[in-house]
Amino acid sequence: MFEGVLPALVTPFSKDNTIDSESLRNIVSFVEDGGVSGIVACGTTGESATLSMAEHKELIDIAMDCASVPVVAGTGSNNTVEAVELTKHAADVGADAALVISPYYNKSNKAGLMAHFKAIAEAADIPIILYNVPSRTGQDIPLEVIVELSKVENIVAVKEASGNLVKVSEILEQTVDEDFAVLSGEDGLTFPILAMGGAGVISVVANVVPEMMVKLYDAVNAGDLETARKLHFEMAPLIRELFTETNPIPVKRAVELLGLSSGTMRLPLAPLSEENSVELENVLRSMGCIA
Repeated sequence: MFEGVLPALVTPFSKDNTIDSESLRNIVSFVEDGGVSGIVACGTTGESATLSMAEHKELIDIAMDCASVPVVAGTGSNNTVEAVELTKHAADVGADAALVISPYYNKSNKAGLMAHFKAIAEAADIPIILYNVPSRTGQDIPLEVIVELSKVENIVAVKEASGNLVKVSEILEQTVDEDFAVLSGEDGLTFPILAMGGAGVISVVANVVPEMMVKLYDAVNAGDLETARKLHFEMAPLIRELFTETNPIPVKRAVELLGLSSGTMRLPLAPLSEENSVELENVLRSMGCIA
């Protein structure tokens, strides 16, 4: 479950700004047809910061109901009590793991980070994946904190989106004796992270071209770095377009262009600019994703 390609799913909204469960089912079916190993619901790409507690739980429930692959539920918060409640819910409904982002805005010290993650891990009988994304949280989880947390029984992996390949290498090196996986959290760095020994990727681009990311993963796993490198560069233009504006603005437009859902965003995010939308369409057309 902690290997391979796991799309960080967008959350489709209806025109009235409620969760569009039918479109979510379409998206899950699409990525499953692409061969993914699992899905991630309620992550950053799923606009988790704008979901109410009730919606958060509802989205996890829908994902559990429609997925035939393992489900990782995003349950993080900058409020430890809230993160515990969401993680308990994920465990209660049978989610396969919980993805727990580091507390944003608070800027916890090391002791606070340790206590936060341990409190969540102790509260719920579910595997925990740490999520380090300093560009969103304002804080990079220190290497020594990740290494220490890797020793906690049900903290099983880290999604690394720091952009620091040296740090990724050091995590792999220092957790080699632990049952602990490192997952790429940045599509553009997935190839080198896998080549260093990363177990997989929690991916934005896999919402759009799941089969290509799966082929890249399979190629690295088979030792075929030439094929993996080729796929890396084939996806590079699309990956760049998916991050021209704040994620998930571009990928929601891409999913809309694929006919899987509306591109409705929740404020404070606004739809993709016309200029960037045209560029995204051109790349998708050149890749054969749309006519």
